[in-house]
Amino acid sequence: MGNKGASLKGLLLVVLLVSNTFLTKKAVTSLPICPNGSVNCQVSLGELFDRAVKLSHYIHFLSSEIFNEFDERYAQGRGFITKAVNGCHTSSLTTPEDKEQAQQIHHEDLLNLVVGVLRSWNDPLIHLASEVQRIKEAPDTILWKAVEIEEQNKRLLEGMEKIVGRVHPGDTGNEVYSQWAGLPSLQLADEDSRLFAFYNLLHCLRRDSHKIDNYLKLLKCRLIHDSNC
Repeated sequence: MGNKGASLKGLLLVVLLVSNTFLTKKAVTSLPICPNGSVNCQVSLGELFDRAVKLSHYIHFLSSEIFNEFDERYAQGRGFITKAVNGCHTSSLTTPEDKEQAQQIHHEDLLNLVVGVLRSWNDPLIHLASEVQRIKEAPDTILWKAVEIEEQNKRLLEGMEKIVGRVHPGDTGNEVYSQWAGLPSLQLADEDSRLFAFYNLLHCLRRDSHKIDNYLKLLKCRLIHDSNC
């Protein structure tokens, strides 16, 4: 009886977690950055920033969840964290490490930096969503989050390009981004090496999604509220 009760309690917790994630997704994805195919988006700049901030926060939430789940399931006892320091493909982009540093950067440069980081993740997220399916006994929650993050990163990038065009008409941002060459690592035959490649990629994704989330909040405060927040 005790085992049945524990199993039922565990099942209910899973249902609640999935329901909460679904509701969060529904709340975010029901607010497109701009209607598909729209040339002249009529949404105000403030509303565009509101939606971008919500979307970036959602992406960071998913990135943290997928990293934690992968860490718990595949990385325990393997010493991955000690090898993952400074191994991100976006390290070639100079990004402020904290709020104080970010405040010293002109808003145009910070906007372009956000766009550059998002573009740098296009390719790795596409391959993450496909290659993670090859991991032995990968749970559906990890598979779903990988696909969802890839889709939402594209939406956020589109939204940021619209914001850049609104703040600086005629400019869609620079084309600077970091090339990713990590696909062969995700396909290695050695299991430990392959799992570390996934771990490192997810570790970097969590780090960069957190930075973008913070930069967008700062930009919204500066451009919409005249730094009065």
